[in-house]
Amino acid sequence: MANCSLAGFFMYSLLKPLLFQMDPERAHHLITGSLAALHRLPGSGALIRAQYKTTSPRLRQQLCGMQFDNPVGMAAGFDKSGALYPLLGDLGFGFVESGTFTALAQPGNPRPRLFRLPAQKALINRMGFNNAGAAAVRRLIRRQKRTIPRGLNLGKSKVAPLEDAVADYCASLALLADQADYIAINVSSPNTPGLRQLQAGSALKELLVAIQDQLRELARKQSEPARPLFVKLAPDLSNAELDELVDLAVQLQLDGLILTNTTLDHSRVAPERDTQGGLSGPLLHNRALECVRRASVRSAGRLILIGVGGITTAADAIERLAAGASLLQFYTAYIYEGPGLPRRLNRGIDQFMQQNGLQQISDLIGLEHRDPQRWQLIRPGGEAAGLIQQHA
Repeated sequence: MANCSLAGFFMYSLLKPLLFQMDPERAHHLITGSLAALHRLPGSGALIRAQYKTTSPRLRQQLCGMQFDNPVGMAAGFDKSGALYPLLGDLGFGFVESGTFTALAQPGNPRPRLFRLPAQKALINRMGFNNAGAAAVRRLIRRQKRTIPRGLNLGKSKVAPLEDAVADYCASLALLADQADYIAINVSSPNTPGLRQLQAGSALKELLVAIQDQLRELARKQSEPARPLFVKLAPDLSNAELDELVDLAVQLQLDGLILTNTTLDHSRVAPERDTQGGLSGPLLHNRALECVRRASVRSAGRLILIGVGGITTAADAIERLAAGASLLQFYTAYIYEGPGLPRRLNRGIDQFMQQNGLQQISDLIGLEHRDPQRWQLIRPGGEAAGLIQQHA
């Protein structure tokens, strides 16, 4: 029966046309629910790992006390319940970020709230942090075996007014912090009214200081290091606003930033396909890359950057790492490309490093800033890189 589990993954390309005829949210629940059920069959996990896991010492790194076998992670939004972590942990990811979770259970925005733009391999979503609430999430995930690093992404409950945001986030944190390898604070979703106002410097500082204090107190009680803390920012910030928040993160000695969330810039979406919500996919690529590049230079390497937004190919992944991201995430590309994507990206990164004499992934991270001449010589798509690869 375990063989049936593996066969299910090969069926994605055949099932995709049918799934794309369905409502996107319904299709998501159908396919992930079926695969999660198959994953629970004895022996399935080992078979899936054998097919999808990439093992290479070049890809391994340790960050904030966490061991990452590879830099490719699942972004928040895919696993909104926490139930998919065991499955995703066997599908070749180096880490998974579950959520977004809120202190209070909430249904999210009315359906339909997830929309495909197939011609541009993009999505628009206005999900609205639908989740069972922090207490229910804790009951579920505390029973799961931890296999790869797991981040828990926390947001504000919709009914909590902005003036109560700190208390609301801290309520979630109290229930979930000890179940996380790292904490991600989401102040950038465009689908909770007023949430992005928390990206203002003074408001964000108040929130982050309170969360840091709570994480330190938890660590003191448990006699262990405090959980790493990341903040997820919007791509729609101006460069000046982004610089200000990078400076704040450095000042507060945060562990890092997640760049970026979805965008409200729909200028490249055909009017007949447009709708309210956050846009993700290749249309976000350039701005998300620029945010990583800018934050890397501004922070002078003092922050760990997780690059997310428009990463679809190995060349995209390599480019984001060279711009300064230590880790990568995607969600939209997974919908269009299927479960083999983490392996394809990881193998592409590893082959690129091997061909160009990069012994460990830290040699690639930030390379365009440390050694711009070498990066221009070897970067994917560059004329010189093509000549090197032809004669490799």
